[in-house]
Amino acid sequence: MSNTDLIIEERSRDIGDFLVGRLIPFRKKRMVGPFIFIDHMGPSEIGPGHYLDVDQHPHIGLATLTYLLEGEIMHEDSLGTKQNITPGSVNWMVAGKGCAHTERTPQHLRDGRTMTMHGYQIWVALPKALEDTNPEFHHIDADALPRWNDGDASFALIAGKGFGKESPVPVHSELFMVEVTTSSAYDFKAEGYLKGEIGICIVSGSIDACDETITEGNMLVSKAEDICNITIQPNTHLLLFGGEAFPEERHIFWNFVATSKEQIETAKRKWEAWDWPKVAGDATYVALPKPPQLKK
Repeated sequence: MSNTDLIIEERSRDIGDFLVGRLIPFRKKRMVGPFIFIDHMGPSEIGPGHYLDVDQHPHIGLATLTYLLEGEIMHEDSLGTKQNITPGSVNWMVAGKGCAHTERTPQHLRDGRTMTMHGYQIWVALPKALEDTNPEFHHIDADALPRWNDGDASFALIAGKGFGKESPVPVHSELFMVEVTTSSAYDFKAEGYLKGEIGICIVSGSIDACDETITEGNMLVSKAEDICNITIQPNTHLLLFGGEAFPEERHIFWNFVATSKEQIETAKRKWEAWDWPKVAGDATYVALPKPPQLKK
């Protein structure tokens, strides 16, 4: 997914043990572990006249993780990949030194019907030593992910390590992404189960933390590593994510992530010159965004 707007409304607040805001990045917390960008797609109706069509665009220095709750997306990239992603499966594209891709409603769904599209597009920054690695693509089917129950709570380990389990998604740093759903109230404790910084994305329902109730559409970030005690309310759906923070700062411009501004400037020049790996058979091109004009 192309990051078309990096200006995210500031809604963060401090409730004690947590920062609360609307996804990332927000001003008080630019990253959670290696996670640098989370985009909530939908839920929205897709159909004739308004299918998903994200044209060819570039990435460097990160891996994209696409996780759908509803709908389907056809992913094509400059590696030659053509992969349909369905709910519960994971698309993991390592951009490394440079990769381009498109995301579209699959052709078999363009038959006049309408459907719901709902999911998350996530960027995970690569370790400094791997920023210029060769691009890769991996698709993991939903039934290959570790899944388990604890009382009335159901868990799926989408990526990384947690709860003594490991996802088959081939990540490059210490991280985790976990899906949790509940049918009744559940006291959740992360200490000893998840390592590093912890973010909580409330897909639906609510949680209680620090004597406050936080509802869907919000994200919490624990201010202390490895410690995160909350009560998840009945019929709630969460995504937990985070991990070990990198020692270096990350710069971000449009779809480019890097430890140095020079890497980003080089990527900008190459994309503007169309000197980039391309998706075969696709002539579309998303232009580099121009800086906003100052009002006189």
